[in-house]
Amino acid sequence: MRLKIQVLVLLCLLSLTGLYAQTVDFSLTKSSLKPGEKAEIHGTLIIPEDRKQSVNPADPAYFYLEAEHPELEIGELVLPRPTKVVSDVEWQYYPEVTLILPFRVKEDAKAGAQSLHVLMSYNLCYDSGMCDPPEEQEASLRFEILPLSEAAAEQEGPVSITQIADNPEDAAKVIEPESKTEQAASAPQVEGELPASERSSSPGLELLKYLVFAFLGGLILNITPCVLPILPIRIMAIINQAQKDRSKVFRHVMVYTLGVLISFAIMAVIFIGIQAAGQSAGWGTQNQNPYFQVGLMAIVFAFALSLLGVFEITAPGMTAANKATAKGGYSGSFFGGIFAFLMAISCTGPFLGAALPFAMTMPPTLIMVFFLLIGLGFASPFILIGFFPKALKLFPKPGEWMVIFKQLMGFVLLYLVYTMLGTTLALTSGLYLISVLCFLLVISLALWLYGRFVRFEYSRLTQWIFTIIALGLIVFAIFNYLPVKEEHLRQEVRQPVGNEMLPSPIAPAGWYVFSPELHEKLLSEGKTVFLDIGAEWCKNCKTNEKTVLFTEDIMQTFQQKGVVLLKADFTRRDPVILQWITDHGRLGVPFNALYVPEQEPLIFPELLSKSMIREALSKLPEPGAKQ
Repeated sequence: MRLKIQVLVLLCLLSLTGLYAQTVDFSLTKSSLKPGEKAEIHGTLIIPEDRKQSVNPADPAYFYLEAEHPELEIGELVLPRPTKVVSDVEWQYYPEVTLILPFRVKEDAKAGAQSLHVLMSYNLCYDSGMCDPPEEQEASLRFEILPLSEAAAEQEGPVSITQIADNPEDAAKVIEPESKTEQAASAPQVEGELPASERSSSPGLELLKYLVFAFLGGLILNITPCVLPILPIRIMAIINQAQKDRSKVFRHVMVYTLGVLISFAIMAVIFIGIQAAGQSAGWGTQNQNPYFQVGLMAIVFAFALSLLGVFEITAPGMTAANKATAKGGYSGSFFGGIFAFLMAISCTGPFLGAALPFAMTMPPTLIMVFFLLIGLGFASPFILIGFFPKALKLFPKPGEWMVIFKQLMGFVLLYLVYTMLGTTLALTSGLYLISVLCFLLVISLALWLYGRFVRFEYSRLTQWIFTIIALGLIVFAIFNYLPVKEEHLRQEVRQPVGNEMLPSPIAPAGWYVFSPELHEKLLSEGKTVFLDIGAEWCKNCKTNEKTVLFTEDIMQTFQQKGVVLLKADFTRRDPVILQWITDHGRLGVPFNALYVPEQEPLIFPELLSKSMIREALSKLPEPGAKQ
């Protein structure tokens, strides 16, 4: 019982780790601008109680806000009135401070949706005089440059830059930032956030909201199409363990959770590295690599063969007693957590889609906290079973049904292998698919030999010989069948040129291939656009398409409302599509949005329903009706 309490305390501390760290909230005073129009970038730094931000007003070396965009003229930094004036060369800010960076849209700026990269640098210090190393936080802010109207655009002079006063006594002359309410009212809204009028004035509460989103997003991953097929397998393993020794259920659950958390921590490190390199990262983009797809497919295939009784993992020379003990070993629970993670990272779900982009604007420590909270939410159903093992009494007692169920789950995993073969075909050519099938055939032979001869009734020498043979066959298959050669590469599907309307080859009639130019042209013509970005490896995308988007009644509803349907395929790497997704505050697919001219886009949750689509379309005027 004491162990359970200690683990519970540690989990609670983990969930609260990020609440006391500093964070930055970026915003724009206007989300839609005309050429020549002025606006401001605001960066609000929330400072912990035990620290302060000091700055030399004449030379803010480590405390500044900067941005760059080819269509904007960026002005000079504006410092607000300090919280405390220590001397002529030291101002202090606490518990928060907002920096202002004015800018103006160039007269010849190109109209359309834009993404503005912003960065804030800060260097917090303690009362003792010790300071933290300088830190930076970055973000991408969305805004739109409107086309010039027929009337002459209002001519505005150059950006007026208000400089800070060198004399602290003149600090009252420094421009104060706009109120939080005004900032929230003009900032662009991203799906998953509260409306501007309801948004909290405290970025600390905003951080707490997204921490909760991360946990709930991880929890909901368990019921996404990616993970749901393997969930009963894990539950069955827990039931089997409880039958042998109920006291060890909690430990097995904790080892499973450890496998999940380590996996999510490794992914966090990868995202932190990508962020540090200044590149865009997307959730699930590892599935665009054929080697990852085939590797994961091989794991699922081997797991399926194990459930069907082809082999069991044992060490050569094991006695029957040791074999029985190994079945209840913790390694299976640990790698079960890793396997569940590998299946989960192809899907984003409700809450998670909104939390991930917010996390990527945070410093590395908070990114790690976010990913660990996702893992904690993902493992939480099993953690509850570990704390309350009596709940397992709700399930039938182990018996012959478990053997049948285990074998049925093996066929479910074989179906997943079939779907992964489809993804491999979408990434490569049919010739490579034949190589992959040969690879799986050799793998199945190797595992059958291992399962047939590495058993306690055979001599130790026989077991070692067939273990080496099995490993040799697997290595042979990897090097002989898996390398992707030039002839294995799939020919690129013709993409639309400019604003050309090209029928989508992966969607029903009435859908057209997406391009930013076509999207811009349709909106400029006053047409409503629905965009679906999906991928062959995304199970949620396929579910949305089969149950909602591609159904006859929803297609008719789109047609009745005069909505133009655009389809983008993210199965393979596409920097244009990735940039589009990240500019809209998302990191992965599925991505679905409804664009109405001169309105903010309506971004849908990751899992769609017909009622959700109908409700959004019901607000549109009938074709030909006056606006």
